[in-house]
This record gives sequence, structure tokens and C-alpha cells, in this order.
Amino acid sequence: MDCSLVRTLVHRYCAGEENWVDSRTIYVGHREPPPGAEAYIPQRYPDNRIVSSKYTFWNFIPKNLFEQFRRVANFYFLIIFLVQLIIDTPTSPVTSGLPLFFVITVTAIKQGYEDWLRHKADNAMNQCPVHFIQHGKLVRKQSRKLRVGDIVMVKEDETFPCDLIFLSSNRGDGTCHVTTASLDGESSHKTHYAVQDTKGFHTEEDIGGLHATIECEQPQPDLYKFVGRINVYSDLNDPVVRPLGSENLLLRGATLKNTEKIFGVAIYTGMETKMALNYQAKSQKRSAVEKSMNAFLVVYLCILISKALINTVLKYVWQSEPFRDEPWYNQKTESERQRNLFLKAFTDFLAFMVLFNYIIPVSMYVTVEMQKFLGSYFITWDEDMFDEETGEGPLVNTSDLNEELGQVEYIFTDKTGTLTENNMEFKECCIEGHVYVPHVICNGQVLPESSGIDMIDSSPSVNGREREELFFRALCLCHTVQVKDDDNVDGPRKSPDGGKSCVYISSSPDEVALVEGVQRLGFTYLRLKDNYMEILNRENHIERFELLEILSFDSVRRRMSVIVKSATGEIYLFCKGADSSIFPRVIEGKIDQIRARVERNAVEGLRTLCVAYKRLIQEEYEGICKLLQAAKVALQDREKKLAEAYEQIEKDLTLLGATAVEDRLQEKAADTIEALQKAGIKVWVLTGDKMETAAATCYACKLFRRNTQLLELTTKRIEEQSLHDILFELSKTVLRHSGSLTRDNFSGYSNRLSADMQDYGLIIDGAALSLIMKPREDGSSGNYRELFLEICRSCSAVLCCRMAPLQKAQIVKLIKFSKEHPITLAIGDGANDVSMILEAHVGIGVIGKEGRQAARNSDYAIPKFKHLKKMLLVHGHFYYIRISELVQYFFYKNVCFIFPQFLYQFFCGFSQQTLYDTAYLTLYNISFTSLPILLYSLMEQHVGIDVLKRDPTLYRDVAKNALLRWRVFIYWTLLGLFDALVFFFGAYFVFENTTVTSNGQIFGNWTFGTLVFTVMVFTVTLKLALDTHYWTWINHFVIWGSLLFYVIFSLLWGGVIWPFLNYQRMYYVFIQMLSSGPAWLAIVLLVTISLLPDVLKKVLCRQLWPTATERVQTKSQCLSVEQSTIFMLSQTSSSLSF
Repeated sequence: MDCSLVRTLVHRYCAGEENWVDSRTIYVGHREPPPGAEAYIPQRYPDNRIVSSKYTFWNFIPKNLFEQFRRVANFYFLIIFLVQLIIDTPTSPVTSGLPLFFVITVTAIKQGYEDWLRHKADNAMNQCPVHFIQHGKLVRKQSRKLRVGDIVMVKEDETFPCDLIFLSSNRGDGTCHVTTASLDGESSHKTHYAVQDTKGFHTEEDIGGLHATIECEQPQPDLYKFVGRINVYSDLNDPVVRPLGSENLLLRGATLKNTEKIFGVAIYTGMETKMALNYQAKSQKRSAVEKSMNAFLVVYLCILISKALINTVLKYVWQSEPFRDEPWYNQKTESERQRNLFLKAFTDFLAFMVLFNYIIPVSMYVTVEMQKFLGSYFITWDEDMFDEETGEGPLVNTSDLNEELGQVEYIFTDKTGTLTENNMEFKECCIEGHVYVPHVICNGQVLPESSGIDMIDSSPSVNGREREELFFRALCLCHTVQVKDDDNVDGPRKSPDGGKSCVYISSSPDEVALVEGVQRLGFTYLRLKDNYMEILNRENHIERFELLEILSFDSVRRRMSVIVKSATGEIYLFCKGADSSIFPRVIEGKIDQIRARVERNAVEGLRTLCVAYKRLIQEEYEGICKLLQAAKVALQDREKKLAEAYEQIEKDLTLLGATAVEDRLQEKAADTIEALQKAGIKVWVLTGDKMETAAATCYACKLFRRNTQLLELTTKRIEEQSLHDILFELSKTVLRHSGSLTRDNFSGYSNRLSADMQDYGLIIDGAALSLIMKPREDGSSGNYRELFLEICRSCSAVLCCRMAPLQKAQIVKLIKFSKEHPITLAIGDGANDVSMILEAHVGIGVIGKEGRQAARNSDYAIPKFKHLKKMLLVHGHFYYIRISELVQYFFYKNVCFIFPQFLYQFFCGFSQQTLYDTAYLTLYNISFTSLPILLYSLMEQHVGIDVLKRDPTLYRDVAKNALLRWRVFIYWTLLGLFDALVFFFGAYFVFENTTVTSNGQIFGNWTFGTLVFTVMVFTVTLKLALDTHYWTWINHFVIWGSLLFYVIFSLLWGGVIWPFLNYQRMYYVFIQMLSSGPAWLAIVLLVTISLLPDVLKKVLCRQLWPTATERVQTKSQCLSVEQSTIFMLSQTSSSLSF
């Protein structure tokens, strides 16, 4: 045992793993190592269950109650309810307890239902059947029962159930192809390699007899990094040790392609898989409106406490005079006289709190919950957002954030599958200045299988013809494309006239597009067999080239090369790559013509590549072989030495031509981005793709424009210059124009449209972001984040490429918590986007080809990126307008309701006498005034849908929580105070001379309170009618119906003797009040006076300081009047002519 420990330590440190913090040992197939080999220490690992839900059956009630009582209003009403239970108060505990119970129950049911859907989705995933090897036999069990060390078999088109080390496949070369669309957004095929010593195990018996252990790092979220080794035991004493890297690791969520089956051993399961570690922890998202509501609630709570304190103090001041504390008609008991003064005062303070507590509108929370829940159906019912191609419509996973859709300032979008369809199409190639376009339309006719149409000048010369064929051969040979296996076909898989039957796969969709494009131009790549590449030329002859070397593509070189040998013995080096990488290395060819064509295609947003070649003699090739071999076997700085070797080899080239490929954008993606930018929203693209690919897409979707100056903050540049210098240089560049460039997020687009202002776009990669997020090397507390943010604010668009999933979330978090605290939205379609979707204020999943992880973890899901335009500019705008009016209106009507009660205490000796009857107190917020505002908040359209879609700038009118700012809140509160003063003192002056009815009876306090209440109900309802722009029969029915209901209820409540009531203080009060002429005059006069200031304010503001929305409303009204006038005139003229 001691020897094995020493050997383990020696292995670890000799392998350069002294930096490992921790590691794990996995016993393949749960087989113990041979005796004496190493200590067998069984370890416990989590099972393979994935959990995206928030609650369990056991913690739902306590956890949900805790979250709900974190709301200020809920906690406040709980306290009031308890106070009403403990002490004698003017109102019943039911008036507070019942609405609170209703709010808590409705919210709990809603959140419980949403979490049940998540549980359902988790169970579907965790109960998927998985095949694994047990005692040399194939056994099936549920995915959740997988354990670390199990050997799993996965078949073609199946998803890997956990993170696996690839042991073997049905392929003889021990490779398999996978797609990682749900992880990093790329749907192209990637090649993985089996362990060298296990790739020959093709049967269940062979793999079941494997005796090996794996040592690897503990789980970490980096998708592209893995360090480990496998010890394979045989009959020999010492095990065979092989290194393991990311090329041997198959990740959960990836899909097996073009491979019949593979065997792998589970190393990370459940929530320890890299996919799960890249999920952001779920947190309760709260909208800006809800935060404003809580702030306003605190203000009203302070007002409430102030009212209660003032009344308590004034009560004891008033009672300090003789006979007022104990009038002759209300003698105190002995126990009451002996009570402590402070205890009495505190009890009175609580009683006043209960009396005035209606100023805090608990019913507002019920109405808001109902508005959000019912309003969310308008998205799901929207036929414009239904995609007929996929048969999918929008989904609402949470309705708590509807209004946040109208407040978005930053959009973070994935590229592949979100902005693009990930469908590459070969557009053209340029050879020696001649342009070739497959399937050219000529005189309205499509020319199929065209061998190339020269669109610039005459056909090439004989020498040009040779270069042309060399170019096509270069495209057929310089790639890593593989042909999909077809067991039914022997020999070549491509017939001369049947191009469609050939299926190509590659890790790069560009390469597939190029090979398919050149196939349409007459040269077809057939296959790679026994290290020979076969192509079919125009004459239908098969040409064979021996593949000698592949100089792989990397993001620093931005090119790749192959060295091949033809049947005649000629050796060629073919090189293709980005224009900036190829042009400096060519010494011959029509460089200027090709460069001009490349620049033209780049401006059009096409992805361009240049192709060059060089003939090699045998001696040169032998020198290259030695150079490459020396670099490949180097243990230290292998990558650096390979890069230097490639640099020496890829030079003195002859330029052949260039290609143009289009990564087809999703329908209307460019229009959507343009509309969002006009709305003042900044759009950032976060992608795992390489820089060139992403930049081309940004040009295509108009995120970057022709005059955009690109600023790079990439690994390549940091290698040449320090991060500190680059940041300060970029900062100087963008801030040099700070006089003309505004920092306001909502003026970015207008700046871009002015020709005399410089437009900047920033490109940053994942490695550079990691450096920016780290503290400075000098140990100072500051870092580069603020400087980076300053640069970003001055750029009209930002592209972040080579981003790991958690880095996407970091970017979102960085902007989210910057000093402006902007509202952020993240949109993506793959599991790699889940982290940023959960981090952003609003997360939207695209229901695409890359699985439903994003849609399942998002707040909303849409079928296509183009639907984002209507979701924000129309639905988001309406939601925010409606709910902001709802919130302000509720506070307003409750001020109108309670302030007269406060004033009444000055006229009743601060005796806590209520101004209104208990029925009115209970039903004011529940029945009399609730339905009109609920319908308004569901149906109001202050401008038409077509107008909002046509003019995105209207979105700016509601941006930055414009309708719930303190200035607007104070206006509504002051309006409520003014109306309350009018109600109370208007009624007081009417009753001042002790109004007498026709039978000589004097009006009492209940008549006075009923008059105040009647004026108030009519005023607040008509105030809402004045604010309504979109009238339907439902609005008319609810608004006038609620007023009619109040009148009928009051007549019945006071006109009938109800047997279930012990006393009926409102009997005949309402009818008696209506029998008085002054009361009718007071109602009409006071309602008019109350509404007058708001009407005047609206008229003056609309005339003197109109907003963009108000100008559009006025224009629409003028157009409708003009149209109706024209119609009437036309009808009149037609009748006269008749």
C-alpha cells in the first residue's frame, strides 16, 4: 500500500500535475484494481438526477411562505391581522385576514403549478432509458440510476446521459462524431477519439472484462478543458498509463452522430456534469415595477404611521380638558381608569393603525397577480408569433415579468441558431479575377449543374483554366470533411449526375458548404480511404491524392493547410484561410482583383476565405517532415513550436482565388435588430464561435455597419501588447469623440445614423474577458472592469466571441450591476445559453433545433428571433403602460378613500369612529372599484398595435421606468389628497347648515359618510374613464356597470331589513340622501371639481410639452376625424348628384 501511494505521488508530480487542487479516482466497471497495484478507496458520488425545479413536496409550503412574506405588503398585513386578533379595534380581523389569505393562496398555487411543470420536465429527462454493461451483458435502466464508474453504451442519434470517457466505438479507427448544439450552440460535427488501449473492445464481453482506473480532476464548468489519465491493467505487473484530454471526453447533452454505437465510462454524473455546472442557480426575479411598488409602499407605510401618531397625540391633547376624557354618557370602569397611560396610548396607536390601514392596498397585489396571469395569455394567443413551419407558438413560463418586457435596455443574444439558421450556403468563388456562381439565373432560367459562369470578363485562358482546376482541387482537398457512411453503397458514394446523395459532415459548417459548392461547379469530393483522398473531376474521372500532412486550423493563425501527393508524384501544399492571414504570405497571383472582390463580399456580410498553393519538391517535403516531427514530439512548448513550424512552411504561396459563403440569417433578423436599436436598446452578441464567423454574421444582421470602426480586445492582441495598454488605448479612441457621442443608452441609434459621427463596434473573446474580470497584478483593489464598461458604453454594438456558458452569464451580470443598473434581456436556443438566460432580468428561449433546455429554463419562449420585436415593442410596451397605471391608480384611490377618514377624526374627538359603513370599507377595493382597473390593465391600448410596430422610438417614452418615477408618484398622491379634501369639505359645507329632509329629520353622520363615499366612487371611476383610450363594449359594460352596481347595492343594503344582521345602521340612509336636492347638487358639483385639475393638466401638457406618444395620439385622432369628414362629404356629394 505504501508503494502504491509513493507511485501515485510520483506519477502525479512527474506528469506536471502539482497544481491539481484535488482529483478523483474512478474504477471502470466498479472493478477493484489488482492486489498491490494501488489502494482501493471507494468514493461516494451524486447520482445522475438533473434538478431544475425550485421546490420539493416537503419544503414547498415553508419556502413559499417565506418568499411571499418577504414582500413588504404581505408582511405588513400579517402584522395588522395579528393586531386585530389581539386588541379591540374599530374593524373586524376578517377585513385584513381574508384578502391576505386570498393573495397568499393564489400566488402559491400559481408558483406551485409553474414548478410542477419543471418537475415534470426533470422526471422525463431522469427516467430516460440508458444501456450499460453489467457482468459482460447489456442491461437497461433509468438515467437517474447511473453511477460514476458505470460503462454505458450509446447508439447513434442518442444523447449522452452523463459525462463519459470514450473507450471504444464500432469504427475501426476508434473515432466518433458528436454534435454539441445544446452545449456551445454549434450544430456541426466534432470528432472524438477513444483511448488507444481500449478502442479495439467492440463487444459487451470485451468491454466488460476491461480492468482500468481513471484519475481526473474534480468537476469544473469549462467545456473545453479536461485533464486526466487512465491506468489500463493487463497480465503485466505495471499498468499502461495513457493521458486523457478533452478529445476523449463526451459531454452530457451532446448527441452521437454518424457512429453506430460507442462505449464509455461515466466520470461525472447528475449535477456534477459540465452541462449542469454551467447552469446558473435559479433565483427569484423581481421586476422594476415590483421594486417601485415596494418603495411606494414604504412611503405609504410612513404616511400611515404618521397619521396614527398624529391622531394618538391629538386624542390625548383633546382629552386633557375636563369631561372630555370621560363624558357623562360613557362612564369608564374601574379597571379602565387604572390602566397604564403608555399602554393605553400604545393600544390607541394600534387602533388608529388598523383604522387607516386601508391606505396600504392589499387588493392591489391580488389585482396585479390576476393582471399578470391573465395578461400573459395575450402572448400565447398572438397569431403573429406562431410559426407555421415548426408548428410552435410562444410560451410563458412565468408571468411575473410581463411589464419588464417594456423596460429592456440591453439585449444579449446568442448567434448560432438564434440570429442565424446555422445553414451555410456557397454563394460564389473568384478565381484569377473571374467570378463563378453555381446555379446562376440567366434570363429568368436557372442553369443547374453549371460549371461556372464568368460574370466579370471573358473566359480564362489555357493557363487560367489550369489555375481554375487547381483551385477546385484545393477546395476538394483542403478540409477535414468526412463523408457519411452508407452501407448500401460500394465504392464511390457520388455518381456523376446524382450529387444530392452525398452527405458531408464536418466540425465546421463552412467546410461542408465549400465542398458542396465546388461539387456544383464540377468537382466532387468522394472520400478519404487508407489515407488517400478521392475526388471526381469534370470528366467523371476519379483522382487520388495521398494525404501527407494536415496543418490544422487554429484561431491565431486563422488558416489551415494540407500537403498532398498526386498520382503523378507531384507534391502540393494547399492553404486556405482568412484574407488577413493569406495575403501577407502570397508572392504571386492576381492579388488586387481578388482583394477587391473579397472586400466587396465582406461588406455584404458574406464569410470569405482565400485559397493559395505551393508546389513542393521532394527535398523540401522531407525538410518539412523533419520540422513537423520535431515539433510534434516536443514535451515542452509543443504548441509554440508547432506554430513556428507552420509559419515557416506556409510562406511564398501563389494566390488562386477566394470563396464567399453565406451563413443564412433567420428571417427578418436584421429588421428586428434595426427596430430594437431604434427603440434605444443596445444589442450585444455573445457566442462560442470564432471571431471571423461571428463578425461576418454581425455585418449581415446590420449590427455592424459599413462605417463601423471595429475595436479588438482579443487574445492575439494581448499577446502583442499588455492588457493595460490596450484598454487605455481603446478608451482614448472612443472617448476622443465623447463630445459628439452621448452616454445615454437611448440615443445610440440616432448617433449611428448621423454621418459625421464615428461609429464604434467592440470585439472581445473569452480569454480577454477572463483577464479583465481578474484583479490587477499589483494587488490593488480596483480592476479593469470600469474601464471596460466605459469603452462598451461608447460603442454602438459589442461582439463577444469564444465565450464559455458561464462567461456569457458573467458579461450579463457585469452590465446588470453596473452603476446605471439597466434592465437586461438574454435570448438563446441552446443549453449553453441557460446561464445567461437565468442571470438576465428577462430570459427568452428560442424553440429551435438545439433542444428545449433554453426554452424550459427561460421566462418566455418564442419560435424565432423575429418575434422578439413584437414581444418587446408591442406586448412589453402595453404591459408596462397598463400595470404602471394600475399601481398609481390603486395608491391614488386609496388616498381618496382613507384621507377623509383621517380628517373625520378631527370632528369626532379622535374616537376612532369610522366614516364609512363596514360594508363599504370591505367592498370598496373588492367590488366597487376593482373590476374597471382590472379590465383597463388587460385591454388598454393608448396607441394602436400597427403604430407601435411602425414607430419603435415610442418604446423610449416608457423606458427607464418613466411612468413610475417619484415625480409621477407624487403627482398621483397629491391628486388623491386634493380629491379627498374636495370630497370631505365639499360634503361638510353642504351639511354645515344642518340639512333637514322634507319630513323634518336631520341628516346624521352615516348620511355624511355615504355622501363622501358616493362622490368618491363616482370620481375615481370616471377618472379611469378619462384615462381610457381604447374603448370596447367590455369597458363600457364594466365602468358604467360598476357604478350601477354601487347604486343598486346601496339601495338594497339600506332599503331591506336583513335578518342576519344584529343591527342595521345604514337602513334607509342612502334613499334618504338621494331624496335631498342639495345632495344631488353636491354629487355633480364635487365630482366635476375633483376631475377638473387632472383634465386641465392633461390638456396643458399635451399642448405645451407633448411626448412622442401624445403626438402620435393627436395625429391619429386628426386622421380619423379627417377620414370621417371625407366620407361624409363623399356621401353628401353622391346623394346630390343622384
